[in-house]
Amino acid sequence: MDVLQDLEYRGLLNQITDEDGLRTLLNNEKVKLYCGFDPTADSLHIGHLVGILSLKRFQMAGHQPIALVGGATGLIGDPSGKKAERTLNSQDIVEHYSQSIKSQLSQFLDFEAEGNPAKIANNFDWIGKLDLITFLRDIGKSFGLNYMLAKDSVQSRLDAGISFTEFSYMILQSYDFLKLYENEGCKLQIGGSDQWGNITAGLELIRKTVDDAKAFGLTIPLVTKADGTKFGKTEGGTIWLDKDKTSPYEFYQFWINTDDRDVIRYMKYFTFLSKEQIEQFKNEIETAPEKRLAQKALAEEVTKLVHGEEAYSQAVKISTALFSGSISELSADEIKQGFKDVPSFEYNGDPEISLVDLLVMSKISPSKRQAREDISNGAVYVNGERMQDVESVITKEHRIEDQFTVIRRGKKKYFLIKY
Repeated sequence: MDVLQDLEYRGLLNQITDEDGLRTLLNNEKVKLYCGFDPTADSLHIGHLVGILSLKRFQMAGHQPIALVGGATGLIGDPSGKKAERTLNSQDIVEHYSQSIKSQLSQFLDFEAEGNPAKIANNFDWIGKLDLITFLRDIGKSFGLNYMLAKDSVQSRLDAGISFTEFSYMILQSYDFLKLYENEGCKLQIGGSDQWGNITAGLELIRKTVDDAKAFGLTIPLVTKADGTKFGKTEGGTIWLDKDKTSPYEFYQFWINTDDRDVIRYMKYFTFLSKEQIEQFKNEIETAPEKRLAQKALAEEVTKLVHGEEAYSQAVKISTALFSGSISELSADEIKQGFKDVPSFEYNGDPEISLVDLLVMSKISPSKRQAREDISNGAVYVNGERMQDVESVITKEHRIEDQFTVIRRGKKKYFLIKY
């Protein structure tokens, strides 16, 4: 199947300005296309993955992707999908974010591919040079106020209020498409479904500016969850692509816990598994959902894609150790990942301390009486080992790489002692 057929099978086609024309173009020439990523943080998150991987799918089909970092538009703020005005960041912060995002994009796109190497562009290179008169006369003149007010990104904000700054975002993104069309021969812009108004505005600017222009727009559905909660969010917050913001273990756990109703759709969106492989997993969900084979495959594919083979293996090791209680098999780094959000206590006392005293001092047990009762009842585990002797002493031998001791009280309540 061609790239549009593949996108259609995967449910990644939302709107296309001219499907027949785009299909003909893609089948007859190597097409340059772009997707924009505004630097609103120092890392992209999993919501950005659909756009990044869509660029990659086009590259694998022989086309040339351009990842556009919004060094300029990131200073303005896109009103699309937002209920209120964004907080503006300084130029230094946006530049820092831009550099971080460039590095992340390099993980997914092939910048050395023979014949169709990916490129990274930054719209500050052309928007930063614009003077006000040029902006108003040469670009703004092409945009009717009624045309802009009719766009969903503006309409949705009229009641709550929208500043001229964010109102002008559409013009700047349109200018991006024009500059990439003129400078790079880029004929296709892709983006989330909330970008449809901005994309079609760019096409309109190209049509008015360039004779016999031939350019296209394509949008991808925004990712949703079957239970109605927001995709890419957990109790711990956003799932980032940066391992220092979301550890590979947390990342793996997000995917392994995917709802049965979502897993096949996510497999289509976020992996490069073939149609035959995906259909096989679909059958297995229907016949043996308790095995969760699709979730395991999804978690494996996406974790390897974002963090690599070693990080995936480490995430599986942590998951297995936590399930089995074999905590002593984990390294200090793995402990940090697996117990990032559990209650912790920093101990700086004598090298040896009675288990009862440690339980009370760290507030794992409310009193010595309760601590002794918990221990004698077999409810206390140290590094996965059950401790039933109320006279037990915690020594340096119980420290994992001299940094941590993991205490479990009951079936699921974990606590981390830090040294």
